Amino acid sequence: METFTLDTDERLTTEDITDEVASVVPAGTNGTVTVFVGHTTAGVCLQEDEHRLRRDIVDFLGDVVDDEGWTHDRLDGNADSHLRALLLGPSETIPVVDGELQVGTWQSILFVECDGPRKREFRVQFVGD
Repeated sequence: METFTLDTDERLTTEDITDEVASVVPAGTNGTVTVFVGHTTAGVCLQEDEHRLRRDIVDFLGDVVDDEGWTHDRLDGNADSHLRALLLGPSETIPVVDGELQVGTWQSILFVECDGPRKREFRVQFVGD
């Protein structure tokens, strides 16, 4: 298992982490690689890395989950971030063939920050031959 960190600079944003995940995969191997973000206010998804779509993802999450009015806000004011992350999930698992991620033509591994700016840690594990 390997780890890497990422600093975000906005409350709700996306970052392409495909290269960081792919760097963990040994050349010529077959198996799966899993990327996990160990934070309850962030998520990981497979989606197209296109700047307009990434803006749409941010806008969609903002529209679906109101910024305020949640019970948890009385504790630390970030219930919206927890609820947005709930929609995404904390991990993705991708097949690997001959050392290459088997993502679709337009798929990238995107990290979605829901409570930034923050420093986030990712765990990446390859399992295979």
